[in-house]
Amino acid sequence: MAVFINDTCINCGACIDECPVEAIVDEDDNPTGEELYYVYPDKCVECVDHHDEPACATSCPTEGCITWDMPYTAEHKDFFAGANYVDGKNFVMEDADIEQPFVESISNEARVNRENVVD
Repeated sequence: MAVFINDTCINCGACIDECPVEAIVDEDDNPTGEELYYVYPDKCVECVDHHDEPACATSCPTEGCITWDMPYTAEHKDFFAGANYVDGKNFVMEDADIEQPFVESISNEARVNRENVVD
């Protein structure tokens, strides 16, 4: 996934408009059933080769709404496939072999702790 939208989301749509790969869906299409926007982990590229930092986070008016998540790579497939993902729900991987680019300078600790993308 690379980035995660938490429950402080106000459903304003700013992030959807800025995502260069259309990885973000609104609350109506959120596969978890939550009433907030959702980032598909198998589509998010952390804006690598598009912007200097994730555009969703820089456009979001809610401080701390968008945080780092684990990169969608073979090393972290179990993280997304396991029931430990979002509220104990599996993320259904349509293509288990796909790997998305990610910002390599972000530590796994920052990702596990879901630190803010933008300070």
